[in-house]
Amino acid sequence: MREKKILWVDDEVEFLKPHLLFLKDRGYIVHSASHGADAISLVQKEPYDLVLLDQMMPGMDGMATLIELKRIDPNLPVIMVTKSEEEPLMDEAFGKGIDDFLIKPINPRQLTSLLKRVLEKKDIMGERMGQNYAQVYQEISERRASSPDWREWLLIYQRLVEWDLLIDQLQEEDLRVTHKDLKALCNSEFCKYVEENYEEWVKAVGSGEIRNQKDFPLLSPQILEAFLFPYLQNGEKVLFFLLDCLRLDQYLAIEPLLKEYFKVKKEYYYSILPTATPYSRNAIFSGLFPDQIKKMYPQYWETGSEVSQNRYEETFLQLLLKRKGVSIQPNPKYFKIYDLAHSQQLKEKFSSLTSMPLIAIVANFVDLLTHHRGNSKLLQEVTPDEGAFRSLTHSWFLHSPFLSILQICSRQKMTVILTTDHGSIRCGRATPIYGGKTISSNLRFKYGSALRCDEKHAFFIKDPERLQLPLEGQDTRYCIAKEDYFFVYPTHFQRYEKRYKDTLQHGGISMEEMILPIATLTPT
Repeated sequence: MREKKILWVDDEVEFLKPHLLFLKDRGYIVHSASHGADAISLVQKEPYDLVLLDQMMPGMDGMATLIELKRIDPNLPVIMVTKSEEEPLMDEAFGKGIDDFLIKPINPRQLTSLLKRVLEKKDIMGERMGQNYAQVYQEISERRASSPDWREWLLIYQRLVEWDLLIDQLQEEDLRVTHKDLKALCNSEFCKYVEENYEEWVKAVGSGEIRNQKDFPLLSPQILEAFLFPYLQNGEKVLFFLLDCLRLDQYLAIEPLLKEYFKVKKEYYYSILPTATPYSRNAIFSGLFPDQIKKMYPQYWETGSEVSQNRYEETFLQLLLKRKGVSIQPNPKYFKIYDLAHSQQLKEKFSSLTSMPLIAIVANFVDLLTHHRGNSKLLQEVTPDEGAFRSLTHSWFLHSPFLSILQICSRQKMTVILTTDHGSIRCGRATPIYGGKTISSNLRFKYGSALRCDEKHAFFIKDPERLQLPLEGQDTRYCIAKEDYFFVYPTHFQRYEKRYKDTLQHGGISMEEMILPIATLTPT
């Protein structure tokens, strides 16, 4: 651990000598300054790890010095040393970027405790992280070896994502490699588990014969009835807010923003297969599996692009409410938002809509970002890894009109159900796909006739209707990629492998795509 360099600013610095010697004895490099102007000059010349700043000084006082120090380096920790514990002073200082307070008279234990908290926390956490991770690795390995069911896979994935965020925070690169390998092992076994159990899940849910929901995970067609309908039946106002293609780790990146305005209850469900918008999102709004939609409402099931296949979500929602006997007046308002202009327009008029019993919003930003990343050198540079993608999601949401809309919901005491339709995974390995010219274009799943794939890398579905998937022509077959595989035609294999490797895709089987958060936000 390198020595930390501290600057102590006080106009009576000669009285601080015992404290300065105390810090030097404990391995700190300590410089001193008698005036704010001197402190600013020193910070401009060399980097410091922390500044101890007296509040009351002649000339440039502590608050004025603080402002200048933060202009030079916004990330420089500054501790204000003061005789006063008055709340207005503390509020003003925190508003100007102070990191903590030290109250006079100073005692050595108080000083040591504060410095450890501010300066050494990250180093101490880094030193202990390897040991802690070894315990988590063992815990997850034991869970994997015990034939985990869908609930245990939820716990495994949660632990993995928690460590994604910890490793981001402390920038532990060696652990990042080990953690990536562990996630790959888990995904391999998760895919086997899904392949073995998925038919039983959809059969039970599709037939309505579930006697005990604990035997099966909650699936896409069930979530509105499970989470939204109870509020509507109680006559409460609700916003159903779906962020397309939002993974659990990305949700956790924005959750702290939600907790400022709501009490958050986070739960989980599993996306149906394929984990692609025409299937998973239509299933959510209709309360039906894709083959049920096609049979009951053939006029609303279209093959083609994802945009054309998701034109009828508002209609599906109204049909679902009618089919389940949930009567609300007036009819729900539905908004699908693709860009900033539309989201800004919605924010400006949202206050006038809050008397509605149900508002549904689908926001496509994360999905668009996911797709465009593969074609944009700039986005690839901005999001070179998963941590950067999480950070960008947080930054977007913080500055988006959607956070303002949620603030309005909080003020108007409107409950929010926030979720997503599927996640995404970073593709790493190509696998060949064989079939006719009519097979679909998605990189993580294919359907068509005469379809063939490597069944070690994909879930090959010969009888789609057994899995509640629609027939899209004679002799339809589905191939759904597992783990981080993506499909490439044998012709020009290397060319397209290079083009799509490291892109974010969805439609396949992985924890990232299937295990999804659903949060109930109750205004505080």
